[in-house]
Amino acid sequence: MRQRRSPQKSRERARPNGEAPGKRVTLPRALSKLGHCSRTQAERLILEGRVSVDGRKVTDTSAWVDLAATIRVDGTEVVAEAKIYLMLNKPRGLVTTRDDPEGRPTVYNCLRDFEAPHLSPVGRLDKASEGLLLFTNDTVFAQALLDPLTHVTKTYHVQVNRIMDAQMLAAMTSGVRHDGEVLKATSAALLRSGDKNAWIEVELDEGRNRQIRRMLEALDVECLRLVRVAIGGLALGELPKGAVRALTDAELKELRRSAGMEPARRN
Repeated sequence: MRQRRSPQKSRERARPNGEAPGKRVTLPRALSKLGHCSRTQAERLILEGRVSVDGRKVTDTSAWVDLAATIRVDGTEVVAEAKIYLMLNKPRGLVTTRDDPEGRPTVYNCLRDFEAPHLSPVGRLDKASEGLLLFTNDTVFAQALLDPLTHVTKTYHVQVNRIMDAQMLAAMTSGVRHDGEVLKATSAALLRSGDKNAWIEVELDEGRNRQIRRMLEALDVECLRLVRVAIGGLALGELPKGAVRALTDAELKELRRSAGMEPARRN
């Protein structure tokens, strides 16, 4: 029997994401930054009269508050949730959502041993894709990794149904057109090939929908498997399929540096 574990159960009375005292945000955003709920859920709580700030009930969803204020929902103080950062080796066949209307298994099936109700995936992998998927309750961190301006790279190993020649690989980096959109990879290289198929390594610094599959489709190539093996300097490594682990401090610091949240290292 597996032992149920939590990355960190304790909550602390702290300002979210290291915000300075006097920082003012809208009340729905404050509840979201504290990790209590989403902004949409917060607006509903406010309109229902269930939220108070420094002892005064607030029903205006546009109200601004100081992040150092005492915010309560149904009489219970909301405090900053301890930040959690996890990596999952996503198996093929899982959808990247918390609840699926079609009843399909989701990535949250792999997180049953973690008591963290507000964890969200950082980006997504489609149902047929596998590999490295991050989860966190730190919305600022997640947004920085996903921001197109930060150009955090994602590396994929892709099995295709034919031998990829140099011209096709070059086309992936120079740009191919699919449904009126030009799609480019940062790099594309042959890893190994057999008689009828090959594995290639593709690196992206943007996250367009089904980008690699669409690029291959434009080249009349079928994608047989797609595995994300790295995000920035964080490698999937030997993490077993379906397994989850917390990021180390060094891994988290490197990801934050890649997203421009930490100063660059000096040589």
